[in-house]
Amino acid sequence: MGWCQLLAVSFPSPLFLRQPFVTSYSKLPIFPNSIAEYLKRGVKLLNGTRIHGQKTAIYNRTKDVDLPLGKYQAEKIKSEPWYKDLVPNFRQIPQEKLAPGFDSGSSFTSVCINTAIYLPWLTSQCLKAGVVFQRRIFKHICEAAKVHHSGEEAHLVVNCTGLSALRLGGVEDTNMMPIRGQIVVVRNEANLMCSSSGTDDGEDELCYIMQRAAGGGTILGGTYQKGNWDSQFDPNLANRIMKRAVDMLPGLTGGQGIEHLSIIRHGVGLRPYRQNGTRIEKEKIDGLWTVHNYGHGGFGYQSSYGCSMKVVKLVEETLLL
Repeated sequence: MGWCQLLAVSFPSPLFLRQPFVTSYSKLPIFPNSIAEYLKRGVKLLNGTRIHGQKTAIYNRTKDVDLPLGKYQAEKIKSEPWYKDLVPNFRQIPQEKLAPGFDSGSSFTSVCINTAIYLPWLTSQCLKAGVVFQRRIFKHICEAAKVHHSGEEAHLVVNCTGLSALRLGGVEDTNMMPIRGQIVVVRNEANLMCSSSGTDDGEDELCYIMQRAAGGGTILGGTYQKGNWDSQFDPNLANRIMKRAVDMLPGLTGGQGIEHLSIIRHGVGLRPYRQNGTRIEKEKIDGLWTVHNYGHGGFGYQSSYGCSMKVVKLVEETLLL
């Protein structure tokens, strides 16, 4: 049995999560209209969080439809995706305005998050609400119930362990696996957040560009490598990522090629993917009620508040049993 180093978080009440700030941007049936409401009101509401609306384009190639990544992105490739009536300014991109090499595309206003600012802001909101943070090592999920700041044993544990759910005792979910993502962060500014349905460099390689607010840099990605635990960046892959980004959005370098990208750093992340989908449900483990909330893959930020609202509902239901 493995061990997991986790943050033990004690909430004074689960109700503080009921703030419709940002939303489920996945197909979870949780407040599907909240993304539109955020984009209408979010700039004023979330000015200090560095979440902002941004013009977005998705470029598609017909030949990607039957590839693994094309199937993963099947909804985005559709001319009438499920979210078309939720996001502001949705429209099809005219053929003459498509980036070279693409067959179709759509544009709309979406959300971009500077996570380096957003996460500390979230922490500050939790601290204001009376949340107590601890860093602990657990071998079994039930051990978390014994570290409540009150000194009493908790009646319920919310399990948000991500990839650690694979090895944490009492959970050991073999449906969990990493999906490796590699990015390059550059100083160059992008006037558009954009992505493509696939690349010619490999079935698990992507192309996407997003500029974070408040000096957060521009993210160039990426990869979608299932089952890959490698945490070190691949320089050859980094070069392919940069070349794809400049080809898709030449304005990044003023049309002068990747040698004019100003690199801040390289990054690698392991997305906590669950083969049977995100797990949000309650379970009794060795007599302890546990509410699970993990396996969000690459859409954790987008779906965080929608999932949290579902978790709050399950917690309230369970505590009333």
